Amino acid sequence: MSGTAARQEQQIVVGVDPREDWHPAVGWAADEAHRRGLGLRLVVTVPPLHDPRRPGDAPRHWEAEETGVQALAAADAWARERRPDTGTTASLLEGLPAPVLAGLTREARMVVLGSRHLNRAQEILSANSVVVPVSAQARCPVVVVGGTGQEAGQPPYLVVGVDGSEASKAALAFAFEEAALRGCALRAVAVWQPPVFSFRDGDTLLDAERRLLAESVAGWAGTYPGVRLSHEVVTGSPVEALADAAEHAVAVVVGRRGQGGYTGMRLGSVVHGLLHRARCPVITVPLEAEP
Repeated sequence: MSGTAARQEQQIVVGVDPREDWHPAVGWAADEAHRRGLGLRLVVTVPPLHDPRRPGDAPRHWEAEETGVQALAAADAWARERRPDTGTTASLLEGLPAPVLAGLTREARMVVLGSRHLNRAQEILSANSVVVPVSAQARCPVVVVGGTGQEAGQPPYLVVGVDGSEASKAALAFAFEEAALRGCALRAVAVWQPPVFSFRDGDTLLDAERRLLAESVAGWAGTYPGVRLSHEVVTGSPVEALADAAEHAVAVVVGRRGQGGYTGMRLGSVVHGLLHRARCPVITVPLEAEP
């Protein structure tokens, strides 16, 4: 099967959390599926029944299953009303949310999640943690819709973090594609942290950073001439600088280095920080993702 044909069979997968407001994530996923001409798959996971002989286990499992069915039906109806021309399917799957959704990233074009706003300790230690482990393990881009992003009246734009690494090249590829699909501007941001000790002049180092950024975006700008591109080097903390640059953005796109374990300890401090700090959706792009 050709790469084009395989991509046409891919879907946008969205995790529906019956305990939270699923509308922002489902809305993002439905719009993205429509924009890309892909199918939309809504997924609710129900933890398996551990021991049917233990008092209370079976009723809790059945209650969770019923709640999941109801949430899935509501989300399905709402998504179909929002995008009636998009093929939509709904699945109730058994298993813990993080491993189930991480497994679906092997075939999905994109996975969209809502944020439960857990603190960092809860994300690592809690069985309810989904965002960090899925983002760390995903084989496709993961969108975490925890904020509303762009404010009304502002021209839409995306922000992408660039540092010259292979991971940021994957993020650039995705960001240009997404900006072209949306018809919005793209702001490429590199963050420079002045070294404590250096034998080179600070202005010289900053100029080198600017050249690296310009070279990084040049090729993609030629591939997507219709995308309104701006690029700049800012000084400071990468998390704070990118979050500030994306305060009113449609989303901020960042690359992910390596393949993380279940806890997501290898997710990376910048990505992890943005998931807490950014007001707009955060899109994490792994090296494995196709542009």
